[in-house]
Amino acid sequence: MPVSLAYWMVLIAGVYLAVGLVFALPFLIRWVRRVDPAAEGGTLGFRILIIPGTVLLWPLLAERLIRGITVPPEERNAHRLAARRAAPR
Repeated sequence: MPVSLAYWMVLIAGVYLAVGLVFALPFLIRWVRRVDPAAEGGTLGFRILIIPGTVLLWPLLAERLIRGITVPPEERNAHRLAARRAAPR
């Protein structure tokens, strides 16, 4: 791999993480309760624990904020699909 390509990859990763860290600070202080109402009473320890996920997943969380989505999406897997088919109507 050329050194210049490695340089750009590290630079892009650094910028992504820096933007994520800048996003994480106000998100953890104010916006977390808008995205997930269950996090309303989150303690300081909880907020510290979710910092790495917030930094890495900031584009998804920003999209949820912009769209105003306040509930987590329902998981769609084989178990849930089978339960729906078996449920009486």
